[in-house]
Amino acid sequence: MSSARQIKNLLYEQVGRIGKAISSPKRLELIEVLCQGEKSVEQLAADTDISIKLASAHLKGLKDAHLVITRREGKHIYYRLADDQVADMWVMLRTLAEERLLELQAAMHKLVEKPEELAALSADELLAQARRGDIIVLDVRPEPEYSVAHLPYARSMPVSELQKRMAELPADKPVVAYCRGPFCLMAKEAVNLLEQQGRHAQRIELGVAEWRALGLPIEHNQD
Repeated sequence: MSSARQIKNLLYEQVGRIGKAISSPKRLELIEVLCQGEKSVEQLAADTDISIKLASAHLKGLKDAHLVITRREGKHIYYRLADDQVADMWVMLRTLAEERLLELQAAMHKLVEKPEELAALSADELLAQARRGDIIVLDVRPEPEYSVAHLPYARSMPVSELQKRMAELPADKPVVAYCRGPFCLMAKEAVNLLEQQGRHAQRIELGVAEWRALGLPIEHNQD
């Protein structure tokens, strides 16, 4: 084998490390969750519904491929994405899968019980209406994720608190909810809860990662 071929094989092998690292569905889910901000191993395990041991193993695979980085605080280890390019990779990969895979398209359609539950608003229209106060944009993710980054004009109201905080929302304004992205069900749950109380509510499928990947502005509550 020529030295040139050896070098070429090595190049593809190194790129293949990324493909191998993200070949697991759970690792992709971990990346999606980490798009929301830094989290401990324990929290990541809870968010993805797996054991801490299994979460640690998957995270090691992502770390070996330099897709995530860690820090230690006492007995706890915290993970975060290596940089925004990893989040962009997730958005691009998921978008490609949605465009190419009929099975995924069918699964996505099952998430939409009623076509009207999805807000037919462009990003610019959403921002303009939120700026004017015509609509309320609700971030229904856990509050720490909102603090890391959120859509402009959005207010934090985690879906777990929505029922008891419903009175905080003006009854005469429609609500548009969002969460972690198209695969996340928190915004769907929030819309159902709001509609049960007679509120006009819709959701958008974009999360912070998708919003930022489109070059749209993001707000932060912490450094």
